[in-house]
Amino acid sequence: MSIQANSTQATSTQTGSTQIRLNGDPHTLTAGHTVADLVEQLGLSGRRIAVEINEEIVPRSQHADTRLVDGDHVEVVHAIGGG
Repeated sequence: MSIQANSTQATSTQTGSTQIRLNGDPHTLTAGHTVADLVEQLGLSGRRIAVEINEEIVPRSQHADTRLVDGDHVEVVHAIGGG
């Protein structure tokens, strides 16, 4: 099974893109993108958000160091204020 994962990763690096699921929908990123890159691309930098990858919360302190890879299931939610 790890051989297949490695070959998938090699393919995405060769093609220069990474395929993820973002809030349930297919999404393509440039290979090597981090969670911080994705948050910026979505226009959510500086907002109160939570990011989950494959059902695990990624602390904000790790966004810049967490790379997204093919097949990741990413959920991004943000708090909306109101009264």
